[in-house]
Amino acid sequence: MGLYNDHVVPRLVNIACAPSFTEANRKRVCAGLSGRVVELGFGSGLNVPYYPTAVESVSAVEPADLGWNLARSRIEDSPVHIERSGLDGQSLPFEDNTFDSALSTWTLCTIPDADAALREVRRVLAPGGTLHFVEHGLAPDENVRRWQHRLEPIQKRVAGGCHLTRRIADLIRGAGFDIRELDTFYEEKTPKFFGALSLGVAEAAR
Repeated sequence: MGLYNDHVVPRLVNIACAPSFTEANRKRVCAGLSGRVVELGFGSGLNVPYYPTAVESVSAVEPADLGWNLARSRIEDSPVHIERSGLDGQSLPFEDNTFDSALSTWTLCTIPDADAALREVRRVLAPGGTLHFVEHGLAPDENVRRWQHRLEPIQKRVAGGCHLTRRIADLIRGAGFDIRELDTFYEEKTPKFFGALSLGVAEAAR
């Protein structure tokens, strides 16, 4: 991944996505998770305090060793069994129909092939399993979109390949999911070009 992506980006994400900014949305997106969960882009474990009691275990997919190390205290404090189980969301090391729920928070923006990652999530979810997501992407307002397109090349260089203009709902539907719940809004106290969020729950279409 390179020294910058390995040693700087995980710290930037740990700060930029800290609970002081994201707590309310992390609580919302984690509500309803249950059973065996696979989490894409586990990062420094910022979702761990919000796992519901119905969660039995979490298989954490996280490429950055530093991110995993920053998560250590949160993992140790959690009653949920959490195991680092994969490095690449585009190729998950699990059998088909393994998980009851999947979680993705501010992750699809950075995965190089988001389509492949979502197809992998669909594959490893058991029938009736759900994907819970909160992601930033293309804004609903044209004036904000113009700024997103201008700033995206800089954002990708600074933030480890993070895109500002991905159409999150379209990506999820295109991977074979039916979106059951979807809320699109601007995150409070966040610049609109970065804070155009899609938060929801999707079920793998069968």
